[in-house]
Amino acid sequence: MLNQFSRTELLIGKDGVNKLHKAKVAVFGIGGVGSFVVEGLVRAGIENFILVDNDKICLTNLNRQIIATRKTIGQPKVEVCKDRILEINPNAKVETYQEFFMPDSKDILDKTVDYIVDSVDTVTAKIELVIRAKKLNIPIISSMGTGNKLDPTKFEVTDIYKTSICPLAKVMRKELRLRGIEKLKVVYSKEEPIKIDDKIEENCKNEEIYSEDTKKNSGIRKQVPGSISFVPSVAGLIIAGEVIKDIISGLKK
Repeated sequence: MLNQFSRTELLIGKDGVNKLHKAKVAVFGIGGVGSFVVEGLVRAGIENFILVDNDKICLTNLNRQIIATRKTIGQPKVEVCKDRILEINPNAKVETYQEFFMPDSKDILDKTVDYIVDSVDTVTAKIELVIRAKKLNIPIISSMGTGNKLDPTKFEVTDIYKTSICPLAKVMRKELRLRGIEKLKVVYSKEEPIKIDDKIEENCKNEEIYSEDTKKNSGIRKQVPGSISFVPSVAGLIIAGEVIKDIISGLKK
């Protein structure tokens, strides 16, 4: 009998689909990258989600986030994303946390989680996710910088210590070495970041790009990057593909 995963089953088999249905994936950051990660995961068959993001959808999200429409502006990203998941697959189970993930965050991750996706903006949160993933022995994949880029063909999947060019990856390498973290699977771009016009950037800073709570958070990046529809989305779908393939193959960290 045909169902919404019949075409997927042709590729990965019934056992593969069942593995995806049972898996639980935690996605941190439901933005340009994270929203497309979720999209790829739910359409492939993942049925158990944890979504973590403090922000609400705003006007400047429309250029790159699949959950952002004129109707969803002002709504919490995690709730809009949850609704979208359930519209695609009503059988899905979704936990939402409208909060910043930081070192003092509690009660989000445990050993029931099969995979962690890091698509957050701040180094502090990214490092903490890697540390917790290692402690709990949960596989993790981390997105490096996608802002100020125009070439989606320059993305690569590799270990953090094999990265180059990306400024965020450089910081992450340093911080992970200091903490004795020996490996981290990442998606990063080998494209040189485009220099943003100072005047345009200043205008962007004056817009309501972040919620007031986000602006008050000490970990928020100070520089507003340029973005476009087809770069973070590609990174997000690459990450979704890696998660799916790893779960099917029974990856253990």
